[in-house]
Amino acid sequence: MVTEACKKNHVTVNGQVAKPSKEVFPTDKITFRKDQITQIITVLDIPDNRVGAKLVDMYRKNETPAEAYEHLELLKLSKEHYRKNGTGRPTKKDRRDIDEYGNEIKEEDDVL
Repeated sequence: MVTEACKKNHVTVNGQVAKPSKEVFPTDKITFRKDQITQIITVLDIPDNRVGAKLVDMYRKNETPAEAYEHLELLKLSKEHYRKNGTGRPTKKDRRDIDEYGNEIKEEDDVL
């Protein structure tokens, strides 16, 4: 999975596109996109041997802003609010209702 992301130029190290065999060093910043969030990881140190998943956080620092995670939560809630999974596409009436609701919000903003 990581190799595919590197081949598609979705992973950068210090602002440069990374190949799958790219070596990283302490203080390098790795940027990649996962679940519609741009993740930023800083390498703190390189372990001598392989370590378990629980110990990986000792060697990296997640610098992704908290607003990115809040945006993801809002996105999940908005998808679940209007239509349940598997109920199909919105009908014409649903679309008109959505447009009407959007116009009401704009009108309220104009009044304020």
